[in-house]
Amino acid sequence: MKFPFTTLAAAALACVGTTHAAEVKYLLWDAMQLPAYKQCAADFEKKNPGTTIKISQSGWDDYWATVSTGFVSGTAPDVFTNHLAKYPEFAKNGQLVDLTPLIQRDKVDTAAYAPGLFEIWGREGKQYGLPKDWDTIGFVVNMEMAKKAGVTLADLQSMTWNPKDGGSFEQIVRKLSVDAAGNNATSPSFDKKKVSVYGYQTPRGAPGMMGQTEWSHFAQSNGFKFQDKPWDTKFYYDDPKLVETIAYIAGLPGKGLSASFENAKSLGSDAMFVGKKVAIVPQGSWMITYFKSNAKFENAWVPLPTGPTGTRATMFNGLADSIWAGSKVKDDAWKWVKYLGSADCQSVVANTGVVFPAIKGQAERAMEVQKTKGIDSSAFLTMAKSKTFLMPIADGGSEIDEVMKSALEGVLMGKTDAATALKAANIKVNELAKK
Repeated sequence: MKFPFTTLAAAALACVGTTHAAEVKYLLWDAMQLPAYKQCAADFEKKNPGTTIKISQSGWDDYWATVSTGFVSGTAPDVFTNHLAKYPEFAKNGQLVDLTPLIQRDKVDTAAYAPGLFEIWGREGKQYGLPKDWDTIGFVVNMEMAKKAGVTLADLQSMTWNPKDGGSFEQIVRKLSVDAAGNNATSPSFDKKKVSVYGYQTPRGAPGMMGQTEWSHFAQSNGFKFQDKPWDTKFYYDDPKLVETIAYIAGLPGKGLSASFENAKSLGSDAMFVGKKVAIVPQGSWMITYFKSNAKFENAWVPLPTGPTGTRATMFNGLADSIWAGSKVKDDAWKWVKYLGSADCQSVVANTGVVFPAIKGQAERAMEVQKTKGIDSSAFLTMAKSKTFLMPIADGGSEIDEVMKSALEGVLMGKTDAATALKAANIKVNELAKK
């Protein structure tokens, strides 16, 4: 039996429609989140026959080089986990897909996300990512050391701090700093040159423009602010409130309460904590699983200290998934991004308890899961309900970060004073922001 050409053409087109096949490459940096997203990918593929999600994971240090070189070589992932510190430059260079028309077309409920998480990924009417999770900062404490020093959990949960004498925070840190002879830093016999356990350690040792875990919480609770609002070209790194905060942190090693900048940089505060070389470190909620798995002693998360302003303060950061502008499978990539930002996927993530998903209510679910594993992560929710602030966002962020990193490193190494370094750095920063 013969069919008219038009009938055969329609049948052929129908066959093409049913055999749609696409591979979406997805890149993330956190290995601990990999299992959750592999499950999301499997669920997505069942709902979208013909579309395959190929997930790759690369550690933070190599991740951004992979993304950036991929943009140039045409091999970038179709979808990748994006960061507030990185996306302004990517957006400015036209490397990200504007999701606004897609969000509007598919009527995505952006009000489902925790306040502020969606908006910060937009600029001038364009949207560059859908929120996936959020984080705040807290202190992780070696409770075996705390109990031995007579420091209670209640003491730790109600610490105060100021840049003059350190408040009750410094008194506790002194009790937890112990020299080779067993004297703590409240004793006149304490030998600050022969410390076996430091009471506190600033992470990484080389903070940049954000100081997410290193200094921003102290500075903001002291009255400092980065800029008046996101994308402003005027920064306030020369603010006396920041100057005295950085000077205070830089002075801790000289008191024997923290390791030197050089030692902290080579050893890493997280490894020092796990190795019982330090009693308290500030870290983000994304590290909950790491410490649970690696710190083989009793430990606890506590809120950050209340500062001179009368409140606790924390950077409130949210990651998002973005689509590369050069992707050859943009339609499928959007379906995947939309799924990543949905309750279906974020509930899977919540059930692993690794991070706090962006959709309202899912963070509380993650905390319940963590509780079944013996982890009380309520300190992070306490911080989320305290004074929160966003990362500084501006064009030229990578250059600004280098300027601040160099200035702060000089102060921490004792090469210059905080006031001089920050005044000079702020002039350079504001010039870069206005370019």
